[in-house]
Order: sequence, then C-alpha cells, then structure tokens
Amino acid sequence: MATPARTAFDLGRRLPRLEAIAAVDALCNATGLKPIDVSRLADRYAGMRGIARLRGILDDVDGGAESPPETHTRLVLVDAGLPRPQTQIRIRNRSGRVFARSDLGWVQWWVLVEYDGADHWNRGQRARDIERLAQLEALGWTVVRVGAELLYDRPEAMVARVREKLRAAGAPV
Repeated sequence: MATPARTAFDLGRRLPRLEAIAAVDALCNATGLKPIDVSRLADRYAGMRGIARLRGILDDVDGGAESPPETHTRLVLVDAGLPRPQTQIRIRNRSGRVFARSDLGWVQWWVLVEYDGADHWNRGQRARDIERLAQLEALGWTVVRVGAELLYDRPEAMVARVREKLRAAGAPV
C-alpha cells in the first residue's frame, strides 16, 4: 500500500512542476503530510530518476492550498518575485471571533488574495461573499479577487494588481 509520502515522492518526480506542486499540496492538505517527510524519502532513494525535480518543488509545497487554482495563484505570485504568502489566513472580527478564512495573503500588510471559483457565482454564495468582503474591508483588509480568466489568461495583470496593493500597504516589492 502506498503511503501519502510515497505518492508525493512519485508525483513530484514525474509530473511537470505546476502539476506536481498542486498534487503534493493537495496530498499535504488532505493527509497532514509534510514536505520534510517526502524529503526524507528523497534522501533514502537519492539515485532514483527525478529526484532533482522532486527536490526542486518541495520548497514550493504548501498544504494550506485547498484547490489547484489556489496553488497556481500562489505560484504565479511567488514566481513573479512577490513575498511568499501565508495560506488559509483566519480573520477575526473586532470581538476576536474568527469569521472568515482567506485563501492567501500577507498578514503584516493586511493584503489578502481570494480565488473565486465557479461555486462563488451562485446566488447564495455570491451574497455571502459580498457581505464577507464588506466586513473584511471595514476591518482594514485589502482584498484582491482572482478568477480563472485573470489567473490563467492574464497572470501579469493579476501580479500587477497584487504588487500595487502590497506596495500601497508598505511592502518592499
């Protein structure tokens, strides 16, 4: 029986970078696997084909990603030279209760990035998202919303938007 670490080991050696990171992110998210567990396997089987590829992706793995587009968003931003964002940021209201969780962002600069998939466009979810955005902005957060078209067809525009918001918040970008 294959373990999550062995599955990640094989995927990371065989898949192209973007696919490999998204797959290993998903495994880490679903199972609690840590990149160090995969790295230990790479040390044990250092002579196997694809080990250099595997080692090249492990620093970019983040088990906080809850979907491949979240992984892709993070990688586009990091590959463009922006600071690595934190994933699944818990946002508290003024009374200290967690009322939201953001896909990724930079707590120190109060900038969040939200990937909106197709499920965000039904009437009920759209209404909840509008209310949540108003609450986040009222607390001082800046939110950059990203959809598939922006992420996959115009990634440079997405990077420019995020960079602009980070710069305005005082980030050294």
